[in-house]
Amino acid sequence: MGKENSILARRLIQSYMSSIISISLVLLLVGLVVFFGVNAKSVSDYFKENIRVTAVLSDGADEAAANKLMMSIFKKDYVSDIEYISKEQGTLEMERMLGKDFLDVFETNPVPISLEIFLKADYFRPDSLAAVKADIESDPLVDELVYQESLVSMINSNMERIGAVFAVLIIMLMFISFVLINNTVRLNIYSKRFVIHAMRLVGATKSFIRAPFLYKSVFQGLLAGLLASVYLVLLMYFLRNEFTQLFNIFDMERAVVVLAAVVAFGVALCLSSTFFVVNRMVDMSKDKLYL
Repeated sequence: MGKENSILARRLIQSYMSSIISISLVLLLVGLVVFFGVNAKSVSDYFKENIRVTAVLSDGADEAAANKLMMSIFKKDYVSDIEYISKEQGTLEMERMLGKDFLDVFETNPVPISLEIFLKADYFRPDSLAAVKADIESDPLVDELVYQESLVSMINSNMERIGAVFAVLIIMLMFISFVLINNTVRLNIYSKRFVIHAMRLVGATKSFIRAPFLYKSVFQGLLAGLLASVYLVLLMYFLRNEFTQLFNIFDMERAVVVLAAVVAFGVALCLSSTFFVVNRMVDMSKDKLYL
C-alpha cells in the first residue's frame, strides 16, 4: 500500500511539474514578444535621432558666426545634438563622394559651411520637420535646411507597420496562451472530478469547493511565471552577448516591468482558468463524470 501511495504521489508531482513547465514556456513566448514590442519605440527613436538634417549656411558666414548660430540652435527644444562642418571637412566629404578632381570645374571652393543637426525623435514627423525647417531658415545665415522627405515618410510608415504587427502578435499570443493554459488547467482539474462530485453530494458550496483549487492555481501561476522570468533573463543574457549593439538601444528598465507582467499574467490566467473550469465541474451531471 505504501509503495502504491508513493508511486501515485510521484505521478501527481510529475503531472503538476509538467503543467508548470508547459505554462512557463507559453509565458516565455508571450514575455519575449512583449519585451521586443515595448522596446520597438526605443529602436525607432534611435534610428530617428541618428539621421542628420543639414543646415547649409550662406557664403558670407564665417566660423565665428557659424559657431554662434550653432549654440543658438543647440538650445532649441527639438535638437538632441549638433555638429559644425567647416569648408575643409565638407570638401573632404565631397571628395570622397565625387572624387578629388571635382573642384577643377570651379574657380573657387563652392562647399559652404554647414551644421549637421540631430533632432529628437518626437520631432521626426513631416509636420514637425516642416516647422523646424521654417524656424531654422528664418535665420539670415541659413540658406536652407536639407533633409530627405522620402526617408522620413518611409521610416515613419515602416515603424507604424512594425508597431501594428507587434500589437497583433501580442493579442494573438495572449489568446493562444489563454487557450493552452486553460486546457492544461482543465486536464488537471478533470482528474479530480469525482472528488468535486463527492464534495457536492455532501452539501459543499461552490465557493468552498473552489477555494483550494484557486489557492493552488495562484501558486501554480506564480511558479510558472517565475520560471518563465528565469528563462527570459537567461535568453536576454545570451542575446545581449550576441547582439550587443541592439541591446544597448533597448531600455532595460522596461525588462523589469515585462518580467513582473509575465508573473502577474501567469497568476491571472491560471486563476481565471481554474475559476471557470471548477464551476463547470461542479455543475457537471453524474452521467458526464464517466465520459
